Amino acid sequence: MRRGPWAAAVIASVLVGAMFLAFFPARTYLAQRRSLAAAQTRVAVLSKQNADLAAEAKKLHTDAEIERLAREQYNLVMPGEEAYAILPAPQPAHQHTIVTKPARTSRSLLARVWNDIQFWH
Repeated sequence: MRRGPWAAAVIASVLVGAMFLAFFPARTYLAQRRSLAAAQTRVAVLSKQNADLAAEAKKLHTDAEIERLAREQYNLVMPGEEAYAILPAPQPAHQHTIVTKPARTSRSLLARVWNDIQFWH
């Protein structure tokens, strides 16, 4: 029994249709797996940061940390203590500046002569 060319076309179109039905969902599935892996990585990083911040917040509620921050950032002292500050040395009252002739740059002879003439006027 001989089949016509239309039978080969039907079989080919069924195979192509089956390939499309398998290919596009597989591609979507792989893209979703990549997205899920990236989201899980972000969740892990954010969970670690959240744990670190929770530990820091817990530490900020202790008296020792409050005292350390008060001393370090606000220069506060406990009653009965004395605070000392080391100041920079005072600047001299008079500072003389020496005016010198500007350094010569590589210019043409005419420009240097003109500059010397203007300097002496």
